[in-house]
Amino acid sequence: MIYDNLPVYKATYDLLLQIFRMNRNFQRDYRYTLGENVKNELIALLVCIYYANSTVQKAVYLQKAKEHMVRVKLQVRLLMDLKQISLKQYATAAEQMESVSKQLTAWYKSSEKK
Repeated sequence: MIYDNLPVYKATYDLLLQIFRMNRNFQRDYRYTLGENVKNELIALLVCIYYANSTVQKAVYLQKAKEHMVRVKLQVRLLMDLKQISLKQYATAAEQMESVSKQLTAWYKSSEKK
């Protein structure tokens, strides 16, 4: 299976696009620090998904992916608390983050059984 057809990859990529769009409206202090950190974590998450899909030892990469997702959640929450994103934007991002987290967890559990 090609990695960019995976639902978890698509959901993560959509979240990355959303963060890129929101980043334009961040204050300068946050745009180049917290905004960049979130984007980098999501890109690292996408790379973990790619590696997990292309190797037999999926659990290692899926665990790393879950760790990146925790960092993303924390930083997006911080963006809302710092008034860089609206509550509505946060709610949309939170739904996407939850979807990605559930998919990663399910994939991790599935790979552990094998």
